[in-house]
Amino acid sequence: MVHRLPYLTNCSLLFTELPLLARPDAARAAGFDAVEFWWPFPVAVPDDAEVDAFVRAVRDAGVRLVGLNFFAGDMPAGDRGLVSWPGREREFADAVDVAVGIGEQLDVTGFNALYGNRVEGAAAEEQDELAVSNLAVAAAEAARIGATVLVEPVSGAPRYPLRTAEDVLTVVDRVTEADNLRLLADLYHLTVNGNDVDAVIATHTPRIGHVQIADAPGRHEPGTGTIPLQAQLDELEAAGYTGWVSLEYAPQGATVDGLDWLPRERRSTGSHA
Repeated sequence: MVHRLPYLTNCSLLFTELPLLARPDAARAAGFDAVEFWWPFPVAVPDDAEVDAFVRAVRDAGVRLVGLNFFAGDMPAGDRGLVSWPGREREFADAVDVAVGIGEQLDVTGFNALYGNRVEGAAAEEQDELAVSNLAVAAAEAARIGATVLVEPVSGAPRYPLRTAEDVLTVVDRVTEADNLRLLADLYHLTVNGNDVDAVIATHTPRIGHVQIADAPGRHEPGTGTIPLQAQLDELEAAGYTGWVSLEYAPQGATVDGLDWLPRERRSTGSHA
């Protein structure tokens, strides 16, 4: 099978040798016409000038912002989201407002809502109930602009409770008032966590809203590890997935030097919706 799924770059992991606002232009120069970012600000509610500068950098580069993470706390310190974090509901809701405002300007179709770690002093049941409430709020806001809220399994974070596709879908199924919640299938995280990726694809492809890839071990470029990424992408396509494939890996050197695995003609998709 000839793989035709469209690629985009995650500019929070790729092109990090450049300042954040220079990365959309670097992605465009490398041949890509779509990008995604983790939360691009240090706080949940940046000032208007910061938001305007980010929007302008994406627009001026001539790329589309397909995906954006909601604010997830202090990621370098180990935070992995606010969705299930008691006491930070207002902060999460405010950040969702900012994200959807950016999405409205830049045609974002997917917002990644990192679930959050288990925290001391709160029962798991309390956190999970809060997550249902917060995801309902986020889904309603995203629906205003026709966007989807994505939830993903994560590896390398021992206190993060969603490790498999089934863990995610159990949460999603509890948010009964929303129909725009989907699984973010990060093939790296699923593999590292021991999820049967072939079974996930065979069973859950209709519920997958976005795909991210990196090889393992190392979370580097495809071809540097042992994950059969090409075969998995072919399986996804054969199962009916037509969405984006994000390059969400840590380059081993300069980003452009590590892109030889992906021919330049495969990096631009033109009118893919």
